[in-house]
Amino acid sequence: MLDQIHLLAAVTVLGVMEQAYFFLQVIYARRAFGISPPKTSGPPEFERVFRAQVNSSEYFPIFLALLWQAGLFFHQGLAAALGLLYLCGRYCYFMGYRASSSERLAPIYFSTGVLWILVAASALGISHFFLSHYVGLNVLRLLAA
Repeated sequence: MLDQIHLLAAVTVLGVMEQAYFFLQVIYARRAFGISPPKTSGPPEFERVFRAQVNSSEYFPIFLALLWQAGLFFHQGLAAALGLLYLCGRYCYFMGYRASSSERLAPIYFSTGVLWILVAASALGISHFFLSHYVGLNVLRLLAA
């Protein structure tokens, strides 16, 4: 069974490490700008780092759920590759937002597009499972015929 989920697990660990990196960047920004918790406002440079981290954290559970659903029900390799693309997009988003609020736009559109592909793969995989398991209709076999 582990050979069916090892890529998903590796991408999950990379995602957690990326989130930890974003958390650390907020800590460093707090120190650099003298912003003590629980304050969340300050110079624009701090607020951009803080918002980039919070936005990334808000999307992380959605990403993980879609990654695992697409990997288990559709294809592990494709889901893992899409997961890596998403993580790269999120990193570019974070770095872009940190530099300027306008620099976040292209990476957020890219990573959102990757999430929609994961939604589609998840929906297709789960639909195929239900149709074949409960209705006895194997769509893949019908398409191949």
